[in-house]
Amino acid sequence: MADPPQDYAAQDPLEAVARQLLIEIGEDPDRSGLRDTPERFARWWREFSSYQAGQVERNFPLRTDGEIVMVSDINVWSLCEHHLLPFSCVLTIAYKPGEHVLGLSKFARIAQSHAHRLQVQERLVRDIAEEIAKVTGTVDVAVIGRGEHLCMSMRGIRTSALMTCSVFDGIFRDYGPPREELIKIAFPGS
Repeated sequence: MADPPQDYAAQDPLEAVARQLLIEIGEDPDRSGLRDTPERFARWWREFSSYQAGQVERNFPLRTDGEIVMVSDINVWSLCEHHLLPFSCVLTIAYKPGEHVLGLSKFARIAQSHAHRLQVQERLVRDIAEEIAKVTGTVDVAVIGRGEHLCMSMRGIRTSALMTCSVFDGIFRDYGPPREELIKIAFPGS
């Protein structure tokens, strides 16, 4: 196989990787439809892996009377660390606030910050739960993630399925009203 031109590899090592990948799968990286693909590939990988969620620790003073706060249908994309293929995950996050509530957009920011790295879904859900607990100052946190993994849908068995994993801490750990309420919202009709 031909080595990438020296000046091409000097621009960005990820472009050289993409160019070599195209060659290895029998494509011509110099044909019109692929000419800019190595640059787009490199730009996407750098954009994905350097994602900055912004400030995630914005709390607002608000006295609650034991209500549970839930944010559902947060959609994130991540990359399976085993195959470097994408997986999408829909998240439901719940917590019982104390003297402050977390700003609404912070849930999505926290979820996105953990999704923008090589991941497995189980760790993604755990990492989000741990950061929510840290930022809110409560152990009463639950996160449910339902994901479709292209490493299963596009290769191997080649069938789609949803993987569900969860973290239940604090008041959500045991079966009872807080956990039941969360399950009803996360899985309507069950």
